[in-house]
Parts: sequence; C-alpha cells; structure tokens
Amino acid sequence: MDYELWLILLDLTNHQKIKLIDKYENEENVYNNFEEILKNNSAIAKKIKNFQKEDLKCKVFKLKETLVKKGIHFITYANPLYREKLRGISNPPYFLFYMGNIGVINNKSIAVVGSRKCSNYGLAVTKLLTKELITNNITLISGGARGIDSIAHKTALEDDGVNICVLGCGIDIVYPSENKFLFSKIAEKGVVISEFLIGTRPLRYNFPKRNRIISGLSDSVIVVEASERSGSLITARLAQQQGKKVIVTPGSIFYDGASGSNKLIRDGCTICTDVEDLRVLLSLEHVNIKPMNIAPEKSEILDLISDSPIHIDDIFKNMSVDRGALYALLFEMQIKNEIICLPGNYYVKTI
Repeated sequence: MDYELWLILLDLTNHQKIKLIDKYENEENVYNNFEEILKNNSAIAKKIKNFQKEDLKCKVFKLKETLVKKGIHFITYANPLYREKLRGISNPPYFLFYMGNIGVINNKSIAVVGSRKCSNYGLAVTKLLTKELITNNITLISGGARGIDSIAHKTALEDDGVNICVLGCGIDIVYPSENKFLFSKIAEKGVVISEFLIGTRPLRYNFPKRNRIISGLSDSVIVVEASERSGSLITARLAQQQGKKVIVTPGSIFYDGASGSNKLIRDGCTICTDVEDLRVLLSLEHVNIKPMNIAPEKSEILDLISDSPIHIDDIFKNMSVDRGALYALLFEMQIKNEIICLPGNYYVKTI
C-alpha cells in the first residue's frame, strides 16, 4: 500500500488531511490509526460515512501505475521541503503532482503574471523583465496560460533559465494545447506542478484557486498587464496578504486590458517604470543583455507574419523551406518569443 497516494485519494479536504498529518506525522500512521480517527472525529466520520480504509486499495494501485507510466511524481505536506515553502498560504494543498525537478521550489523565485489577451506592449515588457530576472539567476514562476504567462516561460527558456509552471488542471492535461512542448521543455530543467488529481479538466474556477500556489512559491510578484477581471489581480492580492512585494508595470489609461494593473498601482502596489526600477526593487545586479541576432530564414518568416494572425499553410506557400523545417523554425521562434502560435495553427508577431 502506498499510504501517501491513499491519503491523496481519500475524500477529505486539504485542511482535514493536513490536520491529520500534524497530529500523526505521516500517512502510514494516519492509515494505521484510521479507525481511531473515525471514532474521535465526527466531521471526518460524517463526510466518509460507511467508508473502509481498504476500499481505496484498487484505486491506489491504478493511480500509481498511471503515474509511473506518465513519469509523474508527487510530494505531500508530510515532506519538510513542501511544508516549509507553502505552509504560510491560506488553505495550502495537501499534495502536489509534478514533472521535473521539485527541488527548484527552494530557489529564489519571482512570479510574472498578466493577461491572456495582452498587448504587444505587454509582451515586450514581459520579455524585458523576464530576461533581467533570468540573467540574475532568479527562477521564473507563472501559470502556463496564453499571453503573459507563456511569454515569460518562453523567455526564461530562451535564456537558459529555470521555470516553475503551476497548472490549473490535472498535470496530465495539456492546457492550452499549444503549450505541450513548452511544458515538456520547462520540466527538463525546472518543474511543472498541479494540485489537482489526474484527469482534472481546466475548469474556470481552478485557475483562481491555483493562484495562491503561484504567490506562495514566489518571493515577489510582478504584474505586467491585467484587466479588472484578470486572475492576476487575485495573485497580487494573495501575495500582499502573504506579506510579499507586488510590483506592477503601468499601462495606457486608454487600454482596458491594463485597467486592473493600473488600479493596483493606485491602491499602493509598487510601480516599475523601467528595468532600473526592477533592479532597485529586487536588489539585482546590472547585467548587459546581448541583442538577438536573426537568421535569414527567420527574417523571411518575420516579413510574412504581422500583428494579424496568418495560417501556417499561407506561411508555407511563401517560404523556400520544406514543411518539417518550417515547423522547427516556427517552434524555435516561439521559444525565443519572436512569434506566438494561436489555436488553429495561426501565428502572430511579437517583436
């Protein structure tokens, strides 16, 4: 019996599971004392009425088999590494599934978050600030969503940085679908994590919930661009509650997509107007970032792709490379944040 997986699958809240670990120290002790727990804890007994602890054995075996097959690992609140990092947040998750190197959660880390529907200005700011963080050996945390999150992750990869990506769905579910390769690249050096059970779909209410983990793992949070309904504002508020610095870049007063982040500044968050501000606020060293050289083939692609989406078939018709080579070039350019892939194999320029 894998006692950790048994407790992960047990139909109790995170709070109830964590209270059990605090009392019994580890999952095996919880399992061995389960009859006593049901006798002495009426809330747990009521929630899992008529449940026998052996009932989960088959599900535990199947879950363990799935995790091994897919290369997925897990860590629970009983692990000191996990407990120390997340104990300060409200309602910490009892467990995290992960792919990659979970040890990077101990790194000095900054979250970069923002809108999915971001402007070219937001994309450029994200690239600039993320490059500055990575050149100072800071781990990048974000949520793997379209827009600001994906640009931050890709910029970190481009500069050989370490990423922590916190998903709003099961770790076996790729959302958004175009980020499948991005997530696998993150896991090579960093880590992709999820508090949700295998197979959990990317439901809308999962994303605000996971934001407490983004803020909990980070030392500070940078909000690049956010509308008044953006989940990034939730991450910012949670970080403030946790006593962490929230840094916000200002946006145009005429752009609704920046109205939320602008109001964060109005309400007292720290404003970042340029890279020098970021260096001072985070006590970073000044590192000169080398300009990016663009190969002839990439230059040809950039001439074809504009701010308006263009389908890959139309790009291929106007290129002098075969389709396989084109796909390789397009992916490389996505990693370097020169272009963005939209649903349906459409591409737009970011530089």
